[in-house]
Amino acid sequence: MVNGILQSFLGALQASISILLVIFYGVLANQYKLLDGAASKKIAKVCVHMFLPALLITKVGSELHADTGTRYVPILIWSLFFILVSVGIGLVAVRVFKLPAYVTPALAFNNTTSLPLLLIESLETTGILDKLLTDGDTVSKAISRAESYFLVCALVSNSLTFALGPRLLAADKEPEQEDQDDEESEAEQNGDANGDAEHGEDNDDEQTSLLPNRVRKNQDKFQARAFHLGKQLWDKIPQRAQGALSFMSDFANPPLIGAVIGAILGLVPPLHRVFFNDTEEGGFFKAWLTQSISKIGQLFVTLQVVVVGVSLSASLQKVKRGEDKTLPWGSTLFILGIRFIIWPVLSIAIIWLLATKTNLLLDDPILWFTMALMPTGPPAMILVAMAEVSGASEDEKMTISKILTFSYAASPVLALTVVGALYASQAAISK
Repeated sequence: MVNGILQSFLGALQASISILLVIFYGVLANQYKLLDGAASKKIAKVCVHMFLPALLITKVGSELHADTGTRYVPILIWSLFFILVSVGIGLVAVRVFKLPAYVTPALAFNNTTSLPLLLIESLETTGILDKLLTDGDTVSKAISRAESYFLVCALVSNSLTFALGPRLLAADKEPEQEDQDDEESEAEQNGDANGDAEHGEDNDDEQTSLLPNRVRKNQDKFQARAFHLGKQLWDKIPQRAQGALSFMSDFANPPLIGAVIGAILGLVPPLHRVFFNDTEEGGFFKAWLTQSISKIGQLFVTLQVVVVGVSLSASLQKVKRGEDKTLPWGSTLFILGIRFIIWPVLSIAIIWLLATKTNLLLDDPILWFTMALMPTGPPAMILVAMAEVSGASEDEKMTISKILTFSYAASPVLALTVVGALYASQAAISK
């Protein structure tokens, strides 16, 4: 028993360290001027807007069938549950203990995409997932299911991140400051629209459109007119309706669109056949179109973690130069305690009870294992982008960067959570 636990812990520790090393490679890329902050932001943007939707299309679509779509319902409910509970804990902590507003999104939004996906890939090489395989199951099938489970969780997390994150970070801002930020943002949009319409041939650079000048000018004029027409129509909508529509529009993000496309391709039998079946079984698109989308989707997992390393390196450099204040240990320990101790214990216990005492979960140990891991881990790196959107001060943004640095440095602690989830899932099998 002791040898089995030690072997599982070492395997999970190796997987966690491999993730930390990938982050370290991003640090090296920044240290040696191969990637800077501007480049990492562009990479992060293309990861979220192109690579992650492509990954969702192929993973969710290939795993989703008309007769197996219900297997993802518990994940959707579980994801909403632990995120909203975390938001509640954060709001109470901010109000009662007077903690900074960034504590709430740091508790609510953990890394649900690149980190767990890379962890699952690393666990495959250690062999400890073999203990969760059932009759007729294989490691490759189990890994594919685990990735699709994490991606569905990531879909919920990303949707709520884009919709709630900036609002939670701006919770302690004064109303006048928020109004001023809105006016500045609107002025920038008006300026961009007017400026685009005034571009001429003399302003050509490496970012100039390849369209003919006449077409480009007509396009710029059309965009400017459409912007002003849309603004006029928007101003006629009542204030409450504007707020509701703005909130709903935040959920329409690229990952959600990718997941919807994947769900359609998976649930419609003719589309599933032509996109995901083998060629001899009618998969006309699989060998070329599906494979191309899958290849760019796979870029997301590693690139996003490398970007984490670049961002953390930039934060460490600012700390070294003395441009940052000391780490707020109270807030940091509170966040890490919830993310690495409280949620792992609660999630493992809750999933074990659901798997053994109810019929709410499918008889799939990989499902139990991944659900136990979903609420755990360090906060998402997108918190830095949220701070930019919400108009946080430079001191606050630097503090968030330092907390993220400390959180990812502590990520090998996840090995304990992996072992706990592994043995809880094994115990549930025997029940």
